[in-house]
Amino acid sequence: MLIMLALVVLALFGAPLFAVIGASALLAFHGADVDLSVVAIEIFGLAEMPVLLAIPLFTFAGYVLSESQAPQRLVRLTNALMGWLPGGLAIVSLAACALFTAFTGASGVTIIALGALLYPALKHAGYSDKFNLGLITSSGSLGLLFAPSLPLILYGIVAKTSIDDLFLAGILPGLLMLVLLAGWSILSNPHTRVPVSDFSTEEAVGALKEAAWELPLPIVVLGGIYSGYFAVSEAAAVTATYVFLVEVVIRREISWRGLPNLMRESMVLVGGILLILGVSLASTNFVIDSGLPERLFDMLDRFVSGQASFLGLLIIFLLILGAFLDIFSALVLVVPLILPVAMRYDVDPVHLGIIFLATMQLGYMTPPVGLNLFIASYRFDKPIMLVYAASVPFLLILLAAVLVIAYWPGLSLFFLR
Repeated sequence: MLIMLALVVLALFGAPLFAVIGASALLAFHGADVDLSVVAIEIFGLAEMPVLLAIPLFTFAGYVLSESQAPQRLVRLTNALMGWLPGGLAIVSLAACALFTAFTGASGVTIIALGALLYPALKHAGYSDKFNLGLITSSGSLGLLFAPSLPLILYGIVAKTSIDDLFLAGILPGLLMLVLLAGWSILSNPHTRVPVSDFSTEEAVGALKEAAWELPLPIVVLGGIYSGYFAVSEAAAVTATYVFLVEVVIRREISWRGLPNLMRESMVLVGGILLILGVSLASTNFVIDSGLPERLFDMLDRFVSGQASFLGLLIIFLLILGAFLDIFSALVLVVPLILPVAMRYDVDPVHLGIIFLATMQLGYMTPPVGLNLFIASYRFDKPIMLVYAASVPFLLILLAAVLVIAYWPGLSLFFLR
């Protein structure tokens, strides 16, 4: 017990998460008199998962896109196609951030990459500083429910659930969040309901031509997977190759000299995810073999009357967890524990994944320690308390969306029927 407590303290003081999880797994197996080679076997077993290839490939593609001029082209395109709507610039910001996050898989990168473009534009259009901060901070994580989001893929691996099904299940919940925030953006800013500009066929055609090389990406990913031509890992390989050819070879926006550093940065992130995933799989096996999910279910059964109350407790738990733990660590640590319990309450694993990710993305903007709050404060040089206040309305709206997602399974499972 003292050793486990020491590991928790080390984690709180910044020890690498994979080392803490790995040490706890080794201690648990040693205490149960199990051969410790099982941990190494679990890590080696990652190599036998074909879908695991999608993680480094999609991550590399996301890093290349974020370092190129693709964000500027995306903003121009969405502005040309949607800027004529009432409150068009706010809607453009939401759509652009969601699409960008879907491919980069990192909401913080979206705030940094697109914030520099959208924040001054919103301010120039007459939106208040407080609204601009809240909008960009909250919209940074919207794309986590859209394919080919990295957290969706990782949940599918950890929960052993169809990634194709998860891609489909995230469409309507993700759109619900976008629509609610767009509605709030229009209603809360009466003076900015005037469209940014009239629709211009010439500008729309120009923006489409400028983004012509990036436009096929969603078609390649989603069309390839659901037409049966590609598996998820094959779609990732095609995407990474295509992005490399477009941004490095054709457009030449990423220099050959800078490419190795970009590859290193992306693979550092991937390496951290794979290390945590490998040691957590070993830890998960011990948790399952020890019957901890069953004991957790028995404990909850005294206080939880059914599926509805279980989902309520789950949302509260994930909101707190998301404020302190990044989404990748939470996926590999918590999902194996709650999945068997959720299935006892007849929660579909795919539906659980959408609830998990939708709620965890709120954790990024939940005071006092949500990661996106600090990224926005640093990026825009604003006091953290101002960012807190700016994010609250958006947080409440997204929380309402999460409740709808949780208690209306048909929204997530509509396309799976």
